[in-house]
Amino acid sequence: MSTVDTIAAVATAPGRGGVGIVRVSGPLTLEIARALTGRKLPPRAAVYCGFRDGDGAALDRGIAIRFEGPNSLTGEDVLELQAHGGPMVLDMLLERVLSLGARRADPGEFTQRAFVNGKMDLAQAEAVLDLVNSATRQAARGAVRSLSGEFSKHVHAIAHEVLELRVFCEGAIDFSDEDIDFLSESDVGERLASVRKRLSKLRARARQGALLKDGLNVVIAGAPNVGKSSLLNRLSGEDRAIVTSVPGTTRDTLDADFDLDGMPVRVVDTAGLRDTGDAVETEGINRAHRAMAAADVVLWVVDDRAASGGPGGDACTGAATIIVRNKADLSGRPTGSISLGAVRICALTGEGVDALATEIKQAAGYRAGEGLFTSRARHLDALAAADAALAAAAERLAANYGELVAEDLRDAHGHLGAIVGRISADDLLGEIFASFCIGK
Repeated sequence: MSTVDTIAAVATAPGRGGVGIVRVSGPLTLEIARALTGRKLPPRAAVYCGFRDGDGAALDRGIAIRFEGPNSLTGEDVLELQAHGGPMVLDMLLERVLSLGARRADPGEFTQRAFVNGKMDLAQAEAVLDLVNSATRQAARGAVRSLSGEFSKHVHAIAHEVLELRVFCEGAIDFSDEDIDFLSESDVGERLASVRKRLSKLRARARQGALLKDGLNVVIAGAPNVGKSSLLNRLSGEDRAIVTSVPGTTRDTLDADFDLDGMPVRVVDTAGLRDTGDAVETEGINRAHRAMAAADVVLWVVDDRAASGGPGGDACTGAATIIVRNKADLSGRPTGSISLGAVRICALTGEGVDALATEIKQAAGYRAGEGLFTSRARHLDALAAADAALAAAAERLAANYGELVAEDLRDAHGHLGAIVGRISADDLLGEIFASFCIGK
């Protein structure tokens, strides 16, 4: 990526609004600011002024703020133009900036320049997008913590400990022809065990962070007329699904989103599973099976008055299944948790739904609380790979294979470095930043 050229983009969401922002970054920023405003802008000061086209005619009036590099978002000279938020106004303003030598920014290019110029590491850069896409307050707070470096701080600390072990082990290899066995007579084993313990705790927190970011896909399934649609309405807090006493009312999947203790959840209602000759209902049942196959958690709903309590052959693989015995108002039995993975509720009145929410969180392994940060699947993969490398190092250390211990530590260090961006994989960087919106 070249950072010699100057980039520009509309940094606010498409559509009409009270204020819209055009962002500029690069070496031509000061020249563009002077041509647009007719004045030299002082750094880090909000200046109310007019924006002019090439003929000197007014485009709009608004606020211009100039930031001198390296003390800016991207580490370069940056200009932010706050104009009225009409699409035509912003298009005209952007075209004027482009005519002065800038080019249109690629998706995520402002954040990518911030990463390249050392203003943030890769995990922090990814947290920018996580913050923009946050579906719950807890997820937004977690993204802010990652953006402020909370996740990176733990990764760096563990990576530093691994590096110290690498230095010691590789140094010991240089003295392998001496009579002293440096590895066996040192505390490397204890230090390695301590690092693995810290990494295990970080992996657990990162899994929580991934749930904050990605949320949970919950599918409601079961036979017709057991109250699946009523449960969808109860969980979502709105009348999303039609509820009738006629079996087979739901013939397609229907979804809704809700916040479960800060974790975003998408719950999907499905057609009742039964044998039928109706072509439309059959397609709905096929879609129900596909939804179950893609679920993180399946809520298998049964009528509490029925003897059967399990999904049997309809159970999907790869998803945790919770048996939900509904219609406790008709059975007369008490609501609440029955056993691990089974709960009795009344979707009509909401009784027992709190216990169901607890079961869902347990099935997902989610524990709400402060101090969580967002993380991604690639972070989890890298942490798992680092853990595997450290486990291999511990085994080889016990077998006194010093050279191989050093190699395993090098692998672990590399996996940890990949999280924060100490890598040279341009294709990975391109994939990450391409998912950003224009202007970020």
